[in-house]
Amino acid sequence: MSFRFDPASFEFHASAVAPVVSRNRRFLMVAASATYRCDQLLCDRHGHVVLANESHLQNIDITVASEHYLGVLNGEDLWVMVYGIGPLPDEYQWLGLRSQLEILSTNEFQLAGRALQIAQWFYDHRYCGRCGQETLQDHIDRAKVCSPCDLRFYPRISPCMIVLVTRGEEVLLAHHQRSSRVMYSTLAGFVEAGESVEECVRREVMEEVGVRVGKLDYFRSQPWPFPGQLMLGFFAEYEAGDIRIDPTEIVDAKWFRYDQLPQTPAPASVAGQLLAHHIERLRQINPIHQE
Repeated sequence: MSFRFDPASFEFHASAVAPVVSRNRRFLMVAASATYRCDQLLCDRHGHVVLANESHLQNIDITVASEHYLGVLNGEDLWVMVYGIGPLPDEYQWLGLRSQLEILSTNEFQLAGRALQIAQWFYDHRYCGRCGQETLQDHIDRAKVCSPCDLRFYPRISPCMIVLVTRGEEVLLAHHQRSSRVMYSTLAGFVEAGESVEECVRREVMEEVGVRVGKLDYFRSQPWPFPGQLMLGFFAEYEAGDIRIDPTEIVDAKWFRYDQLPQTPAPASVAGQLLAHHIERLRQINPIHQE
């Protein structure tokens, strides 16, 4: 991001109430398409997300569609400013967050992802899903409210599991159908209604690659804003079965030795972190294999 700051200093405010005290303001700027899809961030000519201040706003002649208070970052109030997609000065461009995966730190990625999710939530719930009436912004909570139904819509999070299957010094990685490039990654899937996360891990691994796993170890979670998942990361020990892919989900799946990996996900993703953690653990066990 084109402003030096400590992402760990960010204090998120779940309330929609903006501060009364007067502080400097910073902005993550998001573009909303004609169909209210909010997946583009303001970036500089080098492709880095812009953490804007008031002077940046003066150079951008596009109508503001909405703005949302996020919290405090480095003692400054942080906002999400949503614009309609329009022409920008030459030094700026609209880019998706996926283009930032190799650039941003984990904390920076999470901050930008939060901005996109808040913006998308606001437009996804313009109307009540029960009666169709227009919703209103709650005065205190970050919620859209349907007065006739007394129904409230908070930012939606979908729980998913993501798992690295291990077998001794090997890891099972897959090239997914939805991947835009040839990259091998961990397995992942949505938790179904009435299903535990652990049950989801075992089901998805079996469905996608035909393998049964045994012991599970929880690793960590990560917000994944494409568009609004919470990824729950696990290690799973191989138990039985040969690889048998589901071709609707997987292009290819293979066992790889930990020090002979193909192209894998960026460190900002929990998939990349699962791999990095496991590789480091194996290197400590097997220092003789290190160059």
